[in-house]
Amino acid sequence: MGEVAVQRRAGVHAEKLGSAGAKAEVPAVAAEFLRRQRMLVIGADDRDGRLWATFLTGDEGFAEAADERTLVIGAVPGDGDPLAGLEEGEIGMLAIEFGSRRRMRVNGTVLRTDGRLVVRTEQTYANCPKYIQTRDLSGESGGPPGEVSTTETLTGGQRAWIGGADTFFVATRAPGLGADLSHRGGNPGFVRVLDERRLVWPDYVGNSMYMTLGNLELDDSCGLLFLDWENGDALHLSGRARVDWDPGDVPGAQRLVEFEVDRAVHVRGASPLRWRFDRYSRFNPPVTGSVRIT
Repeated sequence: MGEVAVQRRAGVHAEKLGSAGAKAEVPAVAAEFLRRQRMLVIGADDRDGRLWATFLTGDEGFAEAADERTLVIGAVPGDGDPLAGLEEGEIGMLAIEFGSRRRMRVNGTVLRTDGRLVVRTEQTYANCPKYIQTRDLSGESGGPPGEVSTTETLTGGQRAWIGGADTFFVATRAPGLGADLSHRGGNPGFVRVLDERRLVWPDYVGNSMYMTLGNLELDDSCGLLFLDWENGDALHLSGRARVDWDPGDVPGAQRLVEFEVDRAVHVRGASPLRWRFDRYSRFNPPVTGSVRIT
């Protein structure tokens, strides 16, 4: 598997991971955590096989565990979302609670039925709280999503948005092994925009599971999601990513991940939720140093 190859290259042995290993079942404490959430982030393929990251929102309880291997989500991607046509397949999910810096990842298979997503879980596990910026839910907008624009390159406004982001989400997959959805965070500027199609971010020390990097070892397909927390805009990027094992002088970076955009979808007012920034994670490395352009 890809993560084992990455662990070996990084000098981490699987037996040292201990309780960080994933289980198929959803524990009761994880089910309760999931039930409290107002937003889930998901990663999956569209009908053309292109990988995307997106999100779902609802009232508390819109995502519940029907049993220890089945999650029922009372929402589906809306019109204009790149995963609006999602019917079935492999899915990666992330539930993240910004106030407590807790997060839970779930990978499995999904089936759309009666306006809901039913997920059969294959992997369930918690992640450490590093690099999560705390935010509070400040309100909601009752209006529908606005204008949708699709491009093959990043506009100037989108490049500025990415360059100032402190949080984004990344979807990856491995053929026959499933999809995965993860969080990335850092101080503004930790994602460097190289040009209208390329960006790069540092891979900081984490839980040593290397699910994202392991998938990229097997399949370079990648989907990114950037959210504008104050106005609800969503920027979805689908493309290819590669890992550079020489991070240069970027503080805190063990590696760099270079991403090339194939398609960008900007949905204005995509999320009804509005968030107020609280504070940056104390684990965020400073944003200095330079990135080599290859």
